[in-house]
Amino acid sequence: MSEQPNLGDCLRNLRRQHGWTLQDVSHLTGVAVSTLSKVENDQMSLTYDKLLQICGGLGIHVTELLSGDSKQPAARTRRSVTSKSTTLRQLTRNYDYYYLATDLVRKRMVPILADARARTLEQFGPLTSHAGEEFLIVLKGEIEVHTEQYAPVRLKAGESVYIDSTMGHAYLSVGEGDAEMLCVCSGDEPDMEQTLIGLNEEEKVGA
Repeated sequence: MSEQPNLGDCLRNLRRQHGWTLQDVSHLTGVAVSTLSKVENDQMSLTYDKLLQICGGLGIHVTELLSGDSKQPAARTRRSVTSKSTTLRQLTRNYDYYYLATDLVRKRMVPILADARARTLEQFGPLTSHAGEEFLIVLKGEIEVHTEQYAPVRLKAGESVYIDSTMGHAYLSVGEGDAEMLCVCSGDEPDMEQTLIGLNEEEKVGA
């Protein structure tokens, strides 16, 4: 007779597999850190509704949480096809963003199509920064990349740059029309897409 998996062990193993802290799980699920800690230490159990709340917030099925498999994370088979329904537009002072694959939550990479609108640093304003890293390739036009630690560099269509996003940076259009870019942001935050959208809300414009 096989032993039933322990809920506390299952939750702890799942966190370790995904690199989540208790605070991360609490933020994603709305369940208090103290409650999660007690569950992991076998000091309390969970109602079925609370169990569903946790699984819903983490984007997993109950069976994945209760699998008891601490050796191998559950295989992921997600896929997102770019379409209007999976694309979110966000127009800001400096960029016209198109967030791609928005139907996938808690992605490790956030792909964004963007048009660079600003043409001077004076027009752009303070350099922007955020957690993580990013890779950018110019699809159309020409941009000038400004960063805190390096001299400006110009990139034409087909050329790219990889930077630490914690370093202040700005992408300016310097050719005819607004340059079009594909940017992929990556970081350790469990929901980086929403973090980026929230940061850009401060520069959002109505148009």
